[in-house]
Amino acid sequence: MFERLKNKLRLFSKSIGEKIEEKVIEKGKATLHRETILDDKDLNGPLEELEIALMESDTALPVVEELSSTIRANLVGKKVKWGTDTTEMVRKALKEALLKILSCDGRNLDFDLFIQSMDKPVNITFVGVNGTGKTTTIAKVAKRLLSSGYSVVIASADTYRAGAIEQIEEHAARLGVKAIKHQQGADPAAVVYDAVRYARANRKDVVLADTAGRMHTSVNLMEQLKKICRVTKPEMVIFVDEATAGNDAVERAKRFNEIVGIDASILTKVDIDEKGGAAISIAHSTSKPIIFLGTGQGYEDLEKFDPERFVEQLLGG
Repeated sequence: MFERLKNKLRLFSKSIGEKIEEKVIEKGKATLHRETILDDKDLNGPLEELEIALMESDTALPVVEELSSTIRANLVGKKVKWGTDTTEMVRKALKEALLKILSCDGRNLDFDLFIQSMDKPVNITFVGVNGTGKTTTIAKVAKRLLSSGYSVVIASADTYRAGAIEQIEEHAARLGVKAIKHQQGADPAAVVYDAVRYARANRKDVVLADTAGRMHTSVNLMEQLKKICRVTKPEMVIFVDEATAGNDAVERAKRFNEIVGIDASILTKVDIDEKGGAAISIAHSTSKPIIFLGTGQGYEDLEKFDPERFVEQLLGG
């Protein structure tokens, strides 16, 4: 995953590390303590290279600027002695900057602990645009919950397309869970409401609501999504989009967050995304955590998102 970004970040750490080492050696020869203090001028060239690399990897400009600013703040003024592993020093500064964004300043969310701690049934609504793998993602989350011993009900609240109702019913049948549906064209808020009522009456643990895929620019459909959330009061709203959508996914995440207030994101098609910037950008633009990555079409292809592990993978740790 994210090979292009991985390579760029590794090259950046090496490049700036070498430049700093050259300066330490040069200044060190003329000083007793053989050390130097880093200044802005030492970082300008390498940081410019990093900014370009991040933007080429679909990282949004505000994210690039924050990363660059954080790295600069961590390194400028540092005393560096001759013989210091400068590449590791730069890598650490870059890691801290990435973790700050991906962990949403410490507001990271553990989905499993969240489900465990909530009163049942837990009502979870999934939102996003058409064709991003939202329905398949719901099936994957259902599978994960079933494997952890929870009972699940799926609400087929995409009442616009008959095909959508059939698709979620097929997933439900394969997983052996109940799917609550109404006829095509019915009020989607009523479907979710009935699913929650069914779950409560039958002591089910979690309701997963599949809403219609809608463009964030569609005023009427977004108003209807607001109604679903207002009427059914979900404990969690999850935004689903493709990692390969890049900055389009970032704009959509921002809009959905503004209108309905998302609590977390899931990125699909991570297994075919070479760039990787969308994950960092979505976390930054919404200030809401990424909880899972979709890594294939199978029900098991859902990877729990761990910011620390993700950054270690990016930096080759």
